[in-house]
Amino acid sequence: MKLVIQGKNIDITDAIRDYVHQKIEKAVNHFQNITNQVDINLSVARNPRINPKQTAEVTIYANKTVIRAQEGTENLYASIDLVADKIHRQLRKYKEKLQSQKTRNQAKTEVILEEESVPVDLISDRTPELPEEVVRMKYFAMPPMTVEEALEQLELVDHDFYMFRNIKSGEINVIYERNHGGYGVIQPRNGNGKTHHTNGKVPQSLSAAAGFL
Repeated sequence: MKLVIQGKNIDITDAIRDYVHQKIEKAVNHFQNITNQVDINLSVARNPRINPKQTAEVTIYANKTVIRAQEGTENLYASIDLVADKIHRQLRKYKEKLQSQKTRNQAKTEVILEEESVPVDLISDRTPELPEEVVRMKYFAMPPMTVEEALEQLELVDHDFYMFRNIKSGEINVIYERNHGGYGVIQPRNGNGKTHHTNGKVPQSLSAAAGFL
């Protein structure tokens, strides 16, 4: 198992490196058979008086799945403790899901995901603006997957949205947590104003027809 430690606005001392190895290796020790690489990013705000948080982020590449957890406190060692506990829970959940997939019946109830209309006045008369400075860029593989598989990924990456390539249409979609519960899927429109319908097998908890956000 490859473990990579990086720091932002912080020097990775031997003491910090040893502590990270101790905590993270213990957290992933029982899941080495499904873990390929572990990336740890430690960061401190440029101005601690404004933002005193010291953040620990762990990203694990497990076969074709990415599992991520992040925690931030005013103490770096406490953040490492918390993120180690969280990533352990995420790995355990992922492993249980793999075991369940091997034993469960492959027959699933097919539910048609209704198209969710995006309001044309979502931006209204505002002019879209990009941030003055791009502070971080991430690159990751995007293998085609179903909406159900994307939802499983969303539950593993510790985010409120997940971008994926829809296996039915080949287009980039975004699945996200709705503010009032359930999940939604954002799909691109074609030049003729129509949207591809996703008619794959999706979980019954997935809701995208109750309004945008």
